[in-house]
Amino acid sequence: MATTNDLKNGMTLRLDGGDLWNVVEFQHVKPGKGGAFVRTKLKNVLSGKVVDKTFNAGVKVEVANVDKREMQYLYRDGEDFVFMDTETYDQINVPPVTVGSASDYLLEGATAVVAVNEGNPLYIELPAAVELEITQTEPGLQGDRSTGGTKPATVETGATVQVPLFITIGERVRVDTRSGDYLGRAN
Repeated sequence: MATTNDLKNGMTLRLDGGDLWNVVEFQHVKPGKGGAFVRTKLKNVLSGKVVDKTFNAGVKVEVANVDKREMQYLYRDGEDFVFMDTETYDQINVPPVTVGSASDYLLEGATAVVAVNEGNPLYIELPAAVELEITQTEPGLQGDRSTGGTKPATVETGATVQVPLFITIGERVRVDTRSGDYLGRAN
């Protein structure tokens, strides 16, 4: 248990009958009259829904123990993704709902941070950018290079990324995992 005076950005709270919420931002407010309070912006860990919530200053809140571990993605087991803890070599099955859109940029052998609460995986954090190989794209036409246009390309994970016209099949490119944008050729 902690009080609202102990809140920090990134802290995970258990509120409203067991739901887990991350503190996105908080602000202590001391009005001219009346008691102080804490205005927070909370994000639901599972659904991603963001809400504003106000607490009276000094109110007790339950802090959830979220363990973030670096894990290596091994393979798909049916629908689930199997990750291995890089320190203890324990394996954990993560359902596709938890992995979400991160599956578009997840290659076997890649590392990711997996957040776990009481043995249940909550979410996955990928590196900001990953290197992927182009497996399918239309050839760019001669003369198109100066226009700065883009074309769709399929990468080795099956995701589609908009790339410049000069990119060809077999090239490795860097892709932003948060937005899916092309960042450049891989070195």
